[in-house]
Amino acid sequence: MNAKIEDDTGRFAFGGLDRVLHEKARLGILSSLLSHRRGLSFNKLRDLCSLTDGNLSRHLTTLQEAGLIAVGKSLKEKRSLTLVELTPDGKERFLGYLSLLEGIVSGALANTEAKPELGWKPA
Repeated sequence: MNAKIEDDTGRFAFGGLDRVLHEKARLGILSSLLSHRRGLSFNKLRDLCSLTDGNLSRHLTTLQEAGLIAVGKSLKEKRSLTLVELTPDGKERFLGYLSLLEGIVSGALANTEAKPELGWKPA
């Protein structure tokens, strides 16, 4: 019986979760960018994620410093346009993160008595 307990040590610690990615606003930003291959303007990203300008800027800085996104500026109709895109490394890391989350959810659902018939359902 002790061997079983030792085998489960740290099972739910989820040490593989990347803290840069595992934050609500950054999860929204990266999800938005993943579904828009050509990137998104700052304003569109702000609106999609329901963030303030300052909050979005802070999260973009964190993601850019981690090499997950690229931020570029250009002129469009004499106005400055900020475009945000996933980097190739950012896409790879985020897809790996989503795969890890999928495994966590699947494992949690597999160990419940009430198993949903058609995938994940909120409580």
